[in-house]
Amino acid sequence: MTLPARIHLTEVGPRDGLQNEPENISASTKIDFINRLSESGLSEIEATACVSPKWVPQLADAVEVLKGIRRREGVVYSALVPNLEGWQRASDAGVDKISVFTAASETFSQKNTNGSIDETINRFVPVVSSAHDAGCPVRAYVSCITVCPYEGRTQPSQVASVVRSLLDIGIDEIDLGDTVGAATPADMDSILSEVGQLLPVQSLVMHLHDTRGMAAASCLRAMQLGVHRFDASCGGLGGCPYAPGASGNMATGDLLYLCEGLGIETGVDRSIIVDAGRIIESAIGRPLSGRLYRTESSL
Repeated sequence: MTLPARIHLTEVGPRDGLQNEPENISASTKIDFINRLSESGLSEIEATACVSPKWVPQLADAVEVLKGIRRREGVVYSALVPNLEGWQRASDAGVDKISVFTAASETFSQKNTNGSIDETINRFVPVVSSAHDAGCPVRAYVSCITVCPYEGRTQPSQVASVVRSLLDIGIDEIDLGDTVGAATPADMDSILSEVGQLLPVQSLVMHLHDTRGMAAASCLRAMQLGVHRFDASCGGLGGCPYAPGASGNMATGDLLYLCEGLGIETGVDRSIIVDAGRIIESAIGRPLSGRLYRTESSL
């Protein structure tokens, strides 16, 4: 079990971080936030979600944001989409990559997508086909890989079953989400052992929340097991409107600090991540939770 020489980070703060914020954040502020993040060396930023404003009003300005950002060469700008309509909006706005989303829990799937797991995956089929026709890669999020807020503990075999179905419809990238922040390092062993029978662990993305303070430890264990692709959110922004009690994502600065201490390259300047955090902290009107951010933002 050796550590990777380098990890790939996807910054999800502009989408997953802001989708649960009660404040009305202007499109211009979101654009400034993303533009600053783009200067940090990140290779991928999830900029927004092209979803119904009825369900996620915080991201009703998705097209305006995608069209308004200053695109930096070498940075992939992605968006979450739930269906063909969302894909078309994202495509028209010049998105580089899209994400779709399902769950390893039937109840969570119903709450989050208004459909069963099978129904959501069937909805993805035309989206994947259209995106591939346009040369656009597709990521799939699998929520609740360890615990569902409604059903309790998720079995690794459930996660693997969903991943198998997603691979069958041509999904390019699998992103495993610990939606309620319940994972421990031991969960990384059991989940990656099961899912790793279907595809190389190195191709998986881990999306961990820090509700119980275990995200960094779980990231480290995942790295030891071969994972080198992670999602993180500037300043620990985030949560999930359909997962009561879930707090923010793994904070980008915290993960960068961990990697720097271990000698793992990221290509990301954490001082710029802190600067970007100041932009969004001012907009939401409350302190960000990221430990590195809290330490360095006042310096």
